[in-house]
Amino acid sequence: MVFLEFERPLEELYDKLEKVREVAEDGVVDMSETILDLESRIKQTRKDIYGNLTGWQRVQLSRHPERPYSLYYIEQMCRKFVELHGDRYYGDDKAIVGGIGNMDGQTVVIIGHQKGVNTKMRQYRNFGMANPEGYRKALRLMKIAERFNFPVVCLIDTPGAYPGIEAEERGQAEAIARNLFEMAQLRVPIVCAVIGEGASGGAIGIGLGDHVMMLENTWYSVISPESCSSILWRSWDYKEQAADALKLTAEDMLGFGIIDEIVKEPQGGAHSGRKEMAKSLKKQLKKAIAALQAKDIDQVIEERIDKYSRIGQVERAK
Repeated sequence: MVFLEFERPLEELYDKLEKVREVAEDGVVDMSETILDLESRIKQTRKDIYGNLTGWQRVQLSRHPERPYSLYYIEQMCRKFVELHGDRYYGDDKAIVGGIGNMDGQTVVIIGHQKGVNTKMRQYRNFGMANPEGYRKALRLMKIAERFNFPVVCLIDTPGAYPGIEAEERGQAEAIARNLFEMAQLRVPIVCAVIGEGASGGAIGIGLGDHVMMLENTWYSVISPESCSSILWRSWDYKEQAADALKLTAEDMLGFGIIDEIVKEPQGGAHSGRKEMAKSLKKQLKKAIAALQAKDIDQVIEERIDKYSRIGQVERAK
């Protein structure tokens, strides 16, 4: 098990429990009561820790190395999935995966960021930071969905679009802007879910949807807490304060009207109950798709545009 900084009390209890179980395996001393006591303490400590998480702690959970990524959710949610590759302009971006899937009889086009499950795969996936060809691939798949009247599901989990010079040379900003323009008027339902990190244009490039949900321990913001801290304080040491100031949690986003729903995670984070989390996410995605399909598509598009037009409005002082 991988423990985060704020989970140290749990790590200590798990270490004690492991040692007690080793003694119990010898059969010389009855340790059953001690084991039960430690398990009870672990349960209570877990409840105390996860019952009052700060913004920065949720950011840490969203980056947990054992957290499930897009391909895991796709595998769990779809009976069959055919991945499609390439943008037909430059190449195939491994940081964004997508294709056609069967979700309990409902054909959908699924697009998502993919970070990679180990060091080698993270490098292969560019740590989930997409290049322009990734966003153009995503748009190509959305156009396929529109042609065949398939709803679109987008799974968001990225620290941001790739900031390298080669990405800028190939039109990073234009690719993201084009996606926003096309998604605003796409004639099929779009359901988006933030499953991990939702940073800046890298997230919004596939994040404009009719129904947007966030998993409980995820974040959505124009900038990461570390980058915000380095700009304001010229140091990463104030990342916790930055996380609070940015108001980037799912609860904050729901309050601002930027998202429509929060999907509860298992206690301890999505990684502590991966199959349970996938089942819960699938249920909410299907529910959202069904509600949108019950409406006329012109009404869906009108509501989509109205929704994003309302975001950011403020009242002027009289």
